[in-house]
Amino acid sequence: MSHTPTPDSMADLQRRIAVLEDREAIRELDARYCRYLDQGQWDELADCFTPDGTFDGLSVVRGRSDLVRFFAGLADGGLTTFWHHISNLEITVHPGADDAHTTSLLWQPCVVDGVPHVAAGRYQDTLTRTPSGWRYQVKQVRFSYFAPLNQGWDDHRFTLDSARAAALPRPNAFGRSGARTSDGAPTPPAEPTPTRNP
Repeated sequence: MSHTPTPDSMADLQRRIAVLEDREAIRELDARYCRYLDQGQWDELADCFTPDGTFDGLSVVRGRSDLVRFFAGLADGGLTTFWHHISNLEITVHPGADDAHTTSLLWQPCVVDGVPHVAAGRYQDTLTRTPSGWRYQVKQVRFSYFAPLNQGWDDHRFTLDSARAAALPRPNAFGRSGARTSDGAPTPPAEPTPTRNP
């Protein structure tokens, strides 16, 4: 027995396909962002943002010219080489909407002043649909750690002031903030790690 699609079911199918296409386009935008950043293609990287788009991470930078200037200047602060990996994407886009939101995981081996480092954190992005496709309105990264490889890594281990300033809230061992000692007193702050600006 054949089933003839109704106009409503066809419209629903078209909406679902459009959402899948949007989600895939956003995944590809993240992939291009990583490639352009790692290869030093600053103009192409800036094209991943809207004209007034904002990067909020090691600094807060808005607008195309300032984005190009900031990313091109990372090497001047010692951050000379990096390999960005984005995974665990959670993409929220509604049918017919021109805005979207993503949460994803960053893992980033890099070199600072000739010393191998490794960093990890979370992206929280707001995207806008443009005539050229999806673009970042805001790309925000908050770091879990940013430390020399030979020292290992742990939650909130930082050797860059700018990464520490853009850190994720610090949870205790069970993933909750507000850790306390066995007598119920707040845990003392960890000894500071020597830091420097990039």
